[in-house]
Amino acid sequence: MEHLDAIVIGMGPGGETVTDRLLAAGKRVAVVERELIGGECGYWACIPTKVLLRPPEVRAEAVGAAGVDAPALDWPALRAYRDQMIRHLDDAKQVKGYQERGALVLRGEARIVGRDPWRVAVGDTEHTAEHVVVATGAGALVPPIDGLDDLGPDVLWTNREATTLTEIPESAVVVGGSAVGVELGQFLARMGSRVTIVQRGPRLLDREDPRLCELISDQFDRDGITVHLDSQVTSVTREGEGVAAILSGGERVRAEVLVLATGREPRGDQLGLAELGVELDGKALPVDEHCRVAPGLWAAGDVTARAMFTHVAKYQGRVISANILGNGRAADYTAVPRVVFAYPEIAAVGLTAEQARGQGMDVATAETDLTAALARPWTMESDPVGALGLVADREHGVLAGAWAFGPLASEWIHTAALAIRMGLPIGALRDTVPQFPTFNEGYLIALEALDV
Repeated sequence: MEHLDAIVIGMGPGGETVTDRLLAAGKRVAVVERELIGGECGYWACIPTKVLLRPPEVRAEAVGAAGVDAPALDWPALRAYRDQMIRHLDDAKQVKGYQERGALVLRGEARIVGRDPWRVAVGDTEHTAEHVVVATGAGALVPPIDGLDDLGPDVLWTNREATTLTEIPESAVVVGGSAVGVELGQFLARMGSRVTIVQRGPRLLDREDPRLCELISDQFDRDGITVHLDSQVTSVTREGEGVAAILSGGERVRAEVLVLATGREPRGDQLGLAELGVELDGKALPVDEHCRVAPGLWAAGDVTARAMFTHVAKYQGRVISANILGNGRAADYTAVPRVVFAYPEIAAVGLTAEQARGQGMDVATAETDLTAALARPWTMESDPVGALGLVADREHGVLAGAWAFGPLASEWIHTAALAIRMGLPIGALRDTVPQFPTFNEGYLIALEALDV
């Protein structure tokens, strides 16, 4: 039984961030991974979706640009590049790289079987460590739909089947209108599928500002995507080579595949921690401001159920490694950006107006049609769309939230993210000098419209 400085369970972005920093500091580290080093993000989520979304996006940009013919989409070439980017679901180079840096790489299911010190079992081996970092992520949430268990993986897809697809289906029913459903639904539609999205809530992306949700719904109308709001799939049956779905309103929709985009659930209950007296929050590991679950036990990423994004997992990994190395650091989740990589991109940060009012804030809002106010949208496209919304705290004279809809919104939302995180006064933001012509100029127009 080898005693180590740290054992990292789960090697997605959060686990890798901790491991890289501890190894760089000369610590003896073991890593445990039951699937592939790189995790869900690298093989079945962030990376493949962004690779798949880019060619249809480029085609849409070309169609919108003056004097450019619409390029053809080459699915075999895109599929081959996707496979290259997900390393053909092979992490041999990652394993070798960590071993060469001195890490002990353990493959299999981990169980935490003791504490004081922490003891981790993987297969027939056990190791102890001063610190254990849990970064086991989350799995696809499967809703209780009658008949779902009778469908096979050829017609029932989660994000994994969707992002590793080999052929574009003729039609698809996407269950869920959150970020995953919006991205996958638009990708399939722009690759030629007939897409129906079934959303339980009153609007797509219903946790975001209603106006932003309205804009993406309008875009889906232009894309020819059918959306059923305030609706659920109540039952499904296998029908020939596809599936038939019955909706709560009585509608019957047939498609080649059914895609589940109904959320994720943490995997914190799979390690045996409850038997050791560690309290769980459902299936999540509750963490304090230092990302600590208990003395010497830490958690990062989706398993904490705190803002389930890759960039948050990496941030928590930086916080954990700093604390393990004695450089006390607390996590601050203020102004974490949220991006849906549809076309145009959808981005938000901070509070919606409704959330701000719910906290008792004296709220001021402003919305700017970027196509009416700026030159940049028109230099990019001949028929552009774009909007920016701001939420301000009148009492303190600062931004509380922002949302954006337009090309590269994932990049320029960070102006608002930084302003909110640092509490920059609106007066100071109004006195900045953005580059011309850029989408970032839209902030000046919106800031001047704020009644603050």
